[in-house]
Amino acid sequence: MKHFLIFTAVALLWAAYGLSGGAQAGHWLMKGRAAAVQSQAYPWHGDYYDVAWGSPVALVVPPTAESQAHLGWGVGATRVTPIAHQFGRGYPGPSTGGGPFYPTPPQPSSTDQFGDYYIRGPW
Repeated sequence: MKHFLIFTAVALLWAAYGLSGGAQAGHWLMKGRAAAVQSQAYPWHGDYYDVAWGSPVALVVPPTAESQAHLGWGVGATRVTPIAHQFGRGYPGPSTGGGPFYPTPPQPSSTDQFGDYYIRGPW
């Protein structure tokens, strides 16, 4: 009877460990799938360009990075959003700047207006 209780306890611990690992794997798959769908629907950049480069700049972060903080000046302007896009396309060539993008305003109200955007690195 004592061996049966020990075996049962070990089996329960092993099952709990296996379920938690499976749940985490499912969590990562769902986040990756949602990021892939979002990256197909939205561009990787915002409305502003980096004045030093003349175009939006992609800041490549590790592929395990999930979210980014947008710091804003004022009440409730700071927020955290997921990083959906992943680096993988070829270099499109130099940009002349301007066009549909805006330069950084003289008094920016958010870090979104600096023209630097996070993109997860390749797997």
